[in-house]
Amino acid sequence: MEYRKLGNSGAIVTNYCLGTMTFGKESDEATSFRLMDDYVAAGGNFIDTANVYSDGLSEQIIGGWLKSKPGILRDLVITTKGRFPMGDGPNHLGLSRKNLSEALDASLKRLGVEHIDLYQLHAFDALTPIEETLRFLDDSIRNGKIAYYGFSNFLGWQMTKAVWIAKAGNFQPPVTLQPQYNLLARDIEHEVVPAALDAGIGLLPWSPLGGGWLSGKYKRDQMPSGATRLGENPKRGLEAFEKRNANPATWQVIGALEDIAKARGASMAQVALAWLVKRPAVTSVILGARTAEQLADNLGAADVTLSDDEMRTLTEMSAPQVADYPYGEGGNRQRNRRMEGGR
Repeated sequence: MEYRKLGNSGAIVTNYCLGTMTFGKESDEATSFRLMDDYVAAGGNFIDTANVYSDGLSEQIIGGWLKSKPGILRDLVITTKGRFPMGDGPNHLGLSRKNLSEALDASLKRLGVEHIDLYQLHAFDALTPIEETLRFLDDSIRNGKIAYYGFSNFLGWQMTKAVWIAKAGNFQPPVTLQPQYNLLARDIEHEVVPAALDAGIGLLPWSPLGGGWLSGKYKRDQMPSGATRLGENPKRGLEAFEKRNANPATWQVIGALEDIAKARGASMAQVALAWLVKRPAVTSVILGARTAEQLADNLGAADVTLSDDEMRTLTEMSAPQVADYPYGEGGNRQRNRRMEGGR
């Protein structure tokens, strides 16, 4: 794996991060320990979780694993998130100082650590003034509870607003954004990626395999079966499956991905990950495996370096569909006219 700066910070992380949303739910403790062991053995140093993953059990499992590995914490970068409800009360969610203070302390306790390397806001909160949230994060850095902070699932304007309020308030700036991003979901390239590049923020893409679609596990017009999330629970995501299955662009991307994978002797998942890790602003791609076998295959992406032609093919085949204005050619013509002084 490659080492990269964690966004605009001085911390260093590997370009593939271990996601732990499955810990405690789809992966039991023994399997979760195995996944972390295998990831670290492969050279990884970046582990991502959240307080809501399995209602806190994911953090507890990571904490138990860290306790069983004395000294390993110094070599790792641990990130977690807060924002979504961990209780039934009106103050048990959101980005208020009250909720985040309690959520952060609870995460520290479950993880068994004195500070968290990267604390992420799991989603935007329109009710809480962003100044309140940013001041809390700045205070948490100053008192040693967190080293850096970032966002997850923010829109471009939300991220940019936070960046400039942090600058105006002399708060520590955000360093990362964790968005959904893959060959089948590239809409963040319209606004979010340019905003991240402008602010020097590093992207940590989640769902890099599009919920399994880019691994080749789903077939056209065939309902999933067997050891897949949809196969085990057909009602889960059925509407999304049908929509993606009916879209010809889905199969165009999968076809191109399969051709490159076969030519290289690699898995489709490895090629999809190798494409994503080379995209602008990407710091580290989050691998969300349920089994040791899935993780081993995903980690194989570290040995796959796509050629310029392969990158171009996948990028062109997966180009997001957009309306003519403001992102399409019509928008470009309008901007050019205005730059030339016309209307």
